[in-house]
Amino acid sequence: MGAIELKGVEKWFGEVQVIKGIDLAIEEGEFIIFVGPSGCGKSTLLRMIAGLEETSRGQILIDGKDVTAEPPAKRGLAMVFQSYALYPHMSVRDNMGFGLKTAGSPVAEIKRMVDEAAAALRLEDFLDRRPKDLSGGQRQRVAIGRAIVRKPTAFLFDEPLSNLDAALRVEMRYEIAKLSQTLNSTMIYVTHDQVEAMTLADRIVVLNDGKIEQVGSPKDLYNKPSNLFVAQFIGSPKMNVLPCTLENGQIKLDGGGNVADPNIGQVAQLGVRPEDIDVTQHGKGQINGFVDVVEYLGADTFLIINCGELGKVTVRASGESDYVSDQKVGLSFNTNKLHYFDGAGKSL
Repeated sequence: MGAIELKGVEKWFGEVQVIKGIDLAIEEGEFIIFVGPSGCGKSTLLRMIAGLEETSRGQILIDGKDVTAEPPAKRGLAMVFQSYALYPHMSVRDNMGFGLKTAGSPVAEIKRMVDEAAAALRLEDFLDRRPKDLSGGQRQRVAIGRAIVRKPTAFLFDEPLSNLDAALRVEMRYEIAKLSQTLNSTMIYVTHDQVEAMTLADRIVVLNDGKIEQVGSPKDLYNKPSNLFVAQFIGSPKMNVLPCTLENGQIKLDGGGNVADPNIGQVAQLGVRPEDIDVTQHGKGQINGFVDVVEYLGADTFLIINCGELGKVTVRASGESDYVSDQKVGLSFNTNKLHYFDGAGKSL
């Protein structure tokens, strides 16, 4: 159990529409992640599924049952928020079992379920501690454990890792990934961090201005973006986009060289990811420029190349490369990995 379907879902705040006709089917046991820029409606949509926000129009179905008008308590969902929202005066065990206790579950049953959740989250040694004695990552695991013991139809996560530092986020991503494999439950997860989305999701839902831009696996979104917005939102560093025109069977970059034309339609912009560009001698590539900034990251070095009229182009190079600022270079594209867009930003 745990299939969720949205049919023409809309949300209005007064005269402002923030969710604009969302249709989405989430399969049982699927890990779905909502991503998009701030204000795109991803958290609002999650809260609508949870019942914390009223649905203005459309239907929300859980396992085929229309729950659009049902309160949160009757939807069988468990939500994990950005803030841990733990009771500071209670132990970890009491925090995790509080929902079961208020529901009147037997003491032995509460203990068994809390122990099972603690084992899954590696919290056995912390059950008698209070939240103030835990790290941020441990507190978030307690919040997740509190959701697990309820045996919900699906889990809803609203940016659960945004309060953690970089090292803890990596650790918690691993915990959530393993948890998803262990529980095999439906999970809907909201984040602005595309690394979380790419590493955790079965499918990613890219939202923009209250609408779905594209739904697909991380690999599909990365390799086959449906439009310019998705192409530049998915991937870090983001895809380079260069203005171009089609002349005599070839794509001509504005202010640069030519790129062989794969018989594409009304191409207006060419996209190329940083890892699909090779740095060569000045005058030997499709375009030329000079090294503006060198960003050394260990295994990789990101080069920001100033290409004049074409603007700045980001290149992912080896961490062992020794390029320096103001060095003149040529850039050669992997023509098998280029992306083409029309004037409206639609992928060709």
